[in-house]
Amino acid sequence: MYKYKLVVAYEGTAYGGWQIQHNAASVQSTIETVLYTLLQVPIALHGSGRTDAGVHALAQVAHFTAPFSLDVTKTLLSLNCLLPPDIRVTSLEEVPLSFHARYSASAKIYHYHLHLDRVIDPFTRHYTYHVPHRVDKKCLESAASFLIGTYDFTSFANEAHLGSAARDPVRTLSRLDLCEEPGGIRLEFEGNGFLYKMVRNITGTLLDICAGKIAPHTLPAIREAKDRRQAGRAAPAHGLFLAEVKYSTESLSI
Repeated sequence: MYKYKLVVAYEGTAYGGWQIQHNAASVQSTIETVLYTLLQVPIALHGSGRTDAGVHALAQVAHFTAPFSLDVTKTLLSLNCLLPPDIRVTSLEEVPLSFHARYSASAKIYHYHLHLDRVIDPFTRHYTYHVPHRVDKKCLESAASFLIGTYDFTSFANEAHLGSAARDPVRTLSRLDLCEEPGGIRLEFEGNGFLYKMVRNITGTLLDICAGKIAPHTLPAIREAKDRRQAGRAAPAHGLFLAEVKYSTESLSI
């Protein structure tokens, strides 16, 4: 058997998310269908993690095994010829059989884009959240600082999907940076892993603080409550991008 790692960029507007589901098109199933067409064997694609309906990716990582060796240059070209234009495989490489897109990952980076101008740019409306109230950047930065570190993030995990949170809700958020960009700011989250909807729930809570709905000094108590009901809203999916998945050199070396 041979194992291959893909890096995938996709525009998530038309999909029900990364993972295969019965009632909507998914990025995973779309790529698997094309791989079957090319290789003529059933292919199971394993991603580094889920992304929700409407969430985008600059560099989702996935792997699959095949019973024969592939010409990666030719296969990459063929994949992108057959895939719809809103999905692109940006790289394909052979990796050790021990590699796993999810379990070998050492860190993930998510970007959340906030449009703060009074009028939304119609050309970026699918990729940034137009915040309907004033956002004080200093307030946002100050509140974000309470979340940096290793904590139980249950308060920011969706109650309907507590699987990973119930097993191990402790995550390390190593940075949450505010980066200026045209029309607004980008929140950059980097951590060793994220619970279901954790980034969107944190972003929404920070925005509720800026809107005056939540007092900034209560954020540590919200975090320690381990209760999703104590935190704020979830920010919309379309502003979120999976930007990067990190791996050690050793995990990729054949």
